[in-house]
Amino acid sequence: MIKSPNLLIVYPDQMRGQALGFLGEEPVRTPHLDRFAAQSLVLPQAAASYPVCSPSRAMWMTGAYPWTSANAVTSNCNNRSAPYGCELPQDARCWSDVLHDQGYSLGYIGKWHLDAPYAPYVDCANNRGEVKWNEWCPPQRRHSFDHWYSYGTYDYHTRPLYWDMHATRHGFHYVDQWGPEHEADRAIEYLRNTGGQYRDAEQPFALVVGMNPPHMPYHLVPDEYVELYADLDLEALCRRPNIPPAGTEWGDYYRAQVRNYYAMVSGVDAQFGRILAALEAQGLAEDTIVLFTSDHGNCLGIHDRISKNNPYEESMRVPFLLRWPGQVAARQDDLLLSSVDIYPTLLDLMGLGGEIPAEVQGASYARLFQGIKMERPLSQLYLWMPFDQPTLGRRGLRTERYTYVENRMPGEPVSCELYDRDEGPYQMADIAGQRPQLVRELSEELARRLGEAGAEW
Repeated sequence: MIKSPNLLIVYPDQMRGQALGFLGEEPVRTPHLDRFAAQSLVLPQAAASYPVCSPSRAMWMTGAYPWTSANAVTSNCNNRSAPYGCELPQDARCWSDVLHDQGYSLGYIGKWHLDAPYAPYVDCANNRGEVKWNEWCPPQRRHSFDHWYSYGTYDYHTRPLYWDMHATRHGFHYVDQWGPEHEADRAIEYLRNTGGQYRDAEQPFALVVGMNPPHMPYHLVPDEYVELYADLDLEALCRRPNIPPAGTEWGDYYRAQVRNYYAMVSGVDAQFGRILAALEAQGLAEDTIVLFTSDHGNCLGIHDRISKNNPYEESMRVPFLLRWPGQVAARQDDLLLSSVDIYPTLLDLMGLGGEIPAEVQGASYARLFQGIKMERPLSQLYLWMPFDQPTLGRRGLRTERYTYVENRMPGEPVSCELYDRDEGPYQMADIAGQRPQLVRELSEELARRLGEAGAEW
């Protein structure tokens, strides 16, 4: 029997899968991730099925789709979706609950965003507009994480707020430090575990570090990372046809923000490097599965879209790098991994496949991770749904070559879109009208997959 491995997940928000230096797709500097990739299984085609914060996080935590009772997070958790029960159910059996029952110590540091805000709202900047976002997570809703240093969603990265283990709802505190740097400090303390104050040193641990950057607002990033991109030739960078031209709203937005976005990615990379160094210094690297991934990507103005929540590659593709020395060989694989697959794959990889609950809808690819041939998925689901009409919205498939989407938007005619990413990698040409037979085939496959997953569509 392999010793029960530790698990470390670093989970930045809104980091698109293209923003990794070693892939050569964008001029972003990620030296620590580049080195880590050389030691890891890298899945460049991993994708967020519902590329927006709360739904993606809920799928990762539950291994189930949003329309199920095991998940219930059909949209971002805020005061508008709260009346519809949009939050992670307290009785959901998350992967963290399974590990707790196997004797693991569990820690969560950083962004959570799986609780519905309620009145009277917590008095903080993210709750002073019309939409309220941030909420305390009470102990009974923490899904077995016994070390807690977190917040719901709070976007002032240079002065973040946190609730610690024993804080009351109004007992949060502010920190005058860039969020990812502070969270890396706390993660390092957890790994060092001086005096056993953070975890049981005799038991394996699982630690999540949920960094908010590279989430907007992009200017809230230390100058040392911005300076890395001072000489970036913006117009050379903006020659991709899906980046709107200068002089347009979203073309100018992209040009104004991309340096800071890259700066945030480089800052996250630096803090990830510090955490890895601490893991090594504590002699834990050989016995720890380390996963670096994100909840979704970000268009940043590409396709005239401010951010995510759309079927474009910049939104759907996410980083996925997993290292387990001696157990998972370093390589790249084009596996079409989806959000719901992370839970069962990790537990199975850790020797706990028999503990995966029946309500988990994702598939385990642990055998493939370990170099054993197995059936591979042919597609990934794409989802978007209005919280008040969850059987409407958008559903689609992302295959190795095509992105197909059906639109059933409230008050609009039913339509579909089809993109051939081999012929048009920038998704500029909707070819649905030119390929009726392919549309029929993909529509039938989408209906089959949704039906198997219990979705009304």
